[in-house]
Amino acid sequence: MQFALNLPFVKVIPQPGMTNLEAVRIITRALEDAGISAGLTSEHPAPSAEWLRNDPAAHDCLDPLTALAFVTASSATLKVFTNILVLPYRNPFMTAKAAATLQVLSDNRLILGVGVGYQKEEFDALGADYAARGALTDEALETIRLAWAGGPVTKQGRNFNAPGNEPRPVPNPAPPIWIGGGSDRAIERAARWGDGWVPYFTVPTNDPVVRRSAVVSMEHFGEKVTRLRDRRSELGRTGPFDLAVAPPFRPQEPSGANARRFLDEVHELSAHGVNWIWTSVPATSLEAYLDIVGWFGEEIVGAYNGG
Repeated sequence: MQFALNLPFVKVIPQPGMTNLEAVRIITRALEDAGISAGLTSEHPAPSAEWLRNDPAAHDCLDPLTALAFVTASSATLKVFTNILVLPYRNPFMTAKAAATLQVLSDNRLILGVGVGYQKEEFDALGADYAARGALTDEALETIRLAWAGGPVTKQGRNFNAPGNEPRPVPNPAPPIWIGGGSDRAIERAARWGDGWVPYFTVPTNDPVVRRSAVVSMEHFGEKVTRLRDRRSELGRTGPFDLAVAPPFRPQEPSGANARRFLDEVHELSAHGVNWIWTSVPATSLEAYLDIVGWFGEEIVGAYNGG
């Protein structure tokens, strides 16, 4: 089992002490010392102010690919994980270029977690078509794969025309693409295009789109994993495939009881074939974040790997 933790790059305004170069160096060192395999961050380039102020799940964050480039430059082995990058926000060739650049300069440490997005106000601010976000995501996944394959790309998209363009660099290996979301459409997308699936269990939020795409129970998760495997088999996809998920319980403070509860859920997920566990720990200050990362390394990662 590999473990990934949130990087404290969200809710940027209240926490300026976590968003400077020295803090990045301290954070990455702590994650590596704790045995964490990857650090993750989200994406919200222009979130709704009302959402930020009223939804318990709301957060802003640094630009993910830019921030993760600093993380890999400040670390030796830590992988980085976008959870998630919203594909319909941007031209797929630009996404492919930025991700390939990070992959080659980090010595192949990028995991590209992607999704369709959910906040219409953010789509409107970015000039992206909210109603077409699913189709744009599918188009982007196909185009990114073509861009990373090397050689000229000929493809007509909804908002672009590539009559024989050659994107570089060509990452070798290409970053694994993990598909976010728990909806039936996300499962189809993961089966068809993904190297992994990264759903989430229900979280406290006011957003109905998020609630509809969440996993609601362990039984529900197991049903979706079965559906995903069946669909991959139908498509003839037999290569390696990651299952990465955050357990329903997210520890808010270090304690023995919290460690035991979290580990119980990790073992339950492992029985479904999960090979990556990610979660978010509190980051009210740099010191508090470092404390819980150290606890997580000893009481979760160490305990799990020690049997």
